[in-house]
Amino acid sequence: MHLVHMKYEDKKAGRGKAPGPSGPIMEIRDVYKVFRVRGGLFGRRLALQAVRGVGLTLFEGEALGIVGESGCGKTTLAQMMLGLLHPTSGEILLRGKPIGMMPRREVTKIIQPVFQDPYSSLNPRKTAMQIISLPLKTHRIGNRAEREQLVLEIMDKVGLSRSLSRSLPGQLSGGQRQRVAIARALVMRPSVVVCDEPTSALDVSVQAQILNLLMDLRNEFNLTYILVSHNLAVVRHVASRVMVMYLGRIVEEGPTEQIFREPLHPYTQALLSSALTPEPGLGIPDTHLGATFPDPLNPPTGCAFHPRCPRKGKVCSQDPPPLRILGNQKVECHYPDSPHPMV
Repeated sequence: MHLVHMKYEDKKAGRGKAPGPSGPIMEIRDVYKVFRVRGGLFGRRLALQAVRGVGLTLFEGEALGIVGESGCGKTTLAQMMLGLLHPTSGEILLRGKPIGMMPRREVTKIIQPVFQDPYSSLNPRKTAMQIISLPLKTHRIGNRAEREQLVLEIMDKVGLSRSLSRSLPGQLSGGQRQRVAIARALVMRPSVVVCDEPTSALDVSVQAQILNLLMDLRNEFNLTYILVSHNLAVVRHVASRVMVMYLGRIVEEGPTEQIFREPLHPYTQALLSSALTPEPGLGIPDTHLGATFPDPLNPPTGCAFHPRCPRKGKVCSQDPPPLRILGNQKVECHYPDSPHPMV
């Protein structure tokens, strides 16, 4: 790729306006991911179903938020989207091609990650310049001087001073490190960026800066985002569409504001009702789901959520819930309900 094609020109026409979705860039079709784990020191190997029959279509220009408690399968799903893990069954198509059959270099030109912890995702012995330029070097783009120029340009875009290009990660603040990670992801001008808990390791005062940066970059470069997070406030701030995962399944999906305003699944309702609010006197919120989390090694029969569900019926423990399409929302529940606004 010639240097001129990598220039970071401002897209003035798109500033201040979120890019609209166009065609599908990724399709996930009935994907399962099963890990084999040992049950105890001398126990037999057991099947852990991390992702169970997930299907979705990701459109160019949208920001998809994937939320759920720890262990729900959202990070495993994100790693399969990146091609870092292969599905046990089902398929993932990236621009119409099975991602598992694409050359790794072709995948990385289209999709790049921003990992959770900037303290561990950066090589402590490499400078910011070396870290950000690595994808360019791997893909043999330009000579050294040209690569350095591209790095300085993307540093400008992510709000990093050029004077920091020779700094090691240990000499940078947490926010600066995450900006280096974002610059590394964007230097190849990918179409899709997977952000796995991109602000959870940062101070609260820095989180808003990074989120606003991600939104600005999405507008400027017409990026497609996959945002994996347990932080509902982060997802509401960035995502245009939300998927709620529970025990490896997508239990609810829909436009962000609609999900937050009228959640249909009891699990989504519990997550939203437990979100911290600034109102004084409310104390620490409670999901009212109990302290027992589901066991992915032994998932319940019927609806996976029924042991914790406040409105379960007899059918919930016997039959898997059907997928219902109610307006713009999809929900897997025998008794979907739309309560009064919770947030």
